[in-house]
Amino acid sequence: MAAYIIADIEILDPEEYRNYAQHTQATLDKYGGKFIVRGGQSETIEGDWQPKRVVVIEFPSMEQAKVWYNSPEYSAIAPIRQRSTHSRIILVQGV
Repeated sequence: MAAYIIADIEILDPEEYRNYAQHTQATLDKYGGKFIVRGGQSETIEGDWQPKRVVVIEFPSMEQAKVWYNSPEYSAIAPIRQRSTHSRIILVQGV
């Protein structure tokens, strides 16, 4: 069953974040992940959530998403994102 990593990312250092973003796709390819949403305009239609940059990545399963997130490839670039952003990230199973 598909699973989704959903992130709300506030970019603090655009140049460093750009470096991270340039390397992300290569880590996803190996683990079956694909971007569904990568930035783009968002609009709050209910509640008070004001996301900065929304990213949604689809994986074949929750297990595969966890394998990617903990992989050596992603672990090598994750600190770049962590330094250059304030991120809120969840993993959710689809239906």
